[in-house]
Amino acid sequence: MKPDLPTYHGSCHCGAVTFEAKVAIERVTVCNCSICSKKGFLHQRVQPENFTLLSGEASLGTYQFGSMAARHHFCTCCGIHVFTRPRAAPELYTINVRCLDDFDLADSGIAYTDFDGRNWEANAQKLE
Repeated sequence: MKPDLPTYHGSCHCGAVTFEAKVAIERVTVCNCSICSKKGFLHQRVQPENFTLLSGEASLGTYQFGSMAARHHFCTCCGIHVFTRPRAAPELYTINVRCLDDFDLADSGIAYTDFDGRNWEANAQKLE
């Protein structure tokens, strides 16, 4: 029997977009690609059955570029990027750990894993 996963709640800055994620946060991925590094996104993968968009579907915008495979979702009211459907695993979600309202990143002691997204094709197989 699998243990229950912790449940976290996240939102954009203005609160229009809210979500819930059931996930054990043990490390986050820091990607240096052109978009992730500019927006400061800290990735945590979440299985689709463990992600729930609670509010703000009408306020969500989607940004795509390059291969158009990844979908970067942001609040159209305040501009905060809250989650993605990643290029490497579009069936999953990656939440922005910085958007979690009930997770203290500074006090968490979690590990950071660097990912060389600037050279995505050469490194995609390294993603877990």
